[in-house]
Formats: sequence, structure tokens, C-alpha cells
Amino acid sequence: MNMRTLQMMGIVTLLAVSSGPLMAQQNERQQDTLDRTQAAARAQQQVKGRVLRVDQAGNKYRVKVLKKSGRVVSVDVDKRSGQVRQTQNKESER
Repeated sequence: MNMRTLQMMGIVTLLAVSSGPLMAQQNERQQDTLDRTQAAARAQQQVKGRVLRVDQAGNKYRVKVLKKSGRVVSVDVDKRSGQVRQTQNKESER
């Protein structure tokens, strides 16, 4: 191997070693937040129905659930805390 190849191998090794902690931090942040599937499961548990749709909106998921009564309700699931809150529906305002 020539000197240039050895230098490149050293740089690649240095980059791999130094990026390890950064990647670990990114993985921890991802684990701190819920994904779409987890948000759907929490909404389904709370509302007791079939999940129709999950939309991402900022720091929450908006989940639409079809209840056994045939009524569709929307709930917001906070990405960090996992807290489920029912949103104000047009039908409930009447």
C-alpha cells in the first residue's frame, strides 16, 4: 500500500469512530418519540375502534378512528408523551 491509501484509510476510520456517538444520539431521539404505528395503537386503545388514517402534524399525530357506532372521531396523539386527546368534532358542536 502506498502512503496516500494509508492516509485515506486513517481518515475513514477516524470518521467512523467519531460519528458513532452522533448516531447513538440520533437513535435516542427517535426512540423518545412515537412512530405512526404506535400512535395508531394508542388511539385505538383509547377510542375502541378501527383506525382509518394517521396524519402527522407538527409534534402530534392526528388519528381518525371509526367507532362501532359508525361515528368517526379524530384524536391527537402527542409524539413525545403519547398522550391522547380527542379533538373537537363538528357533530359534537351541534
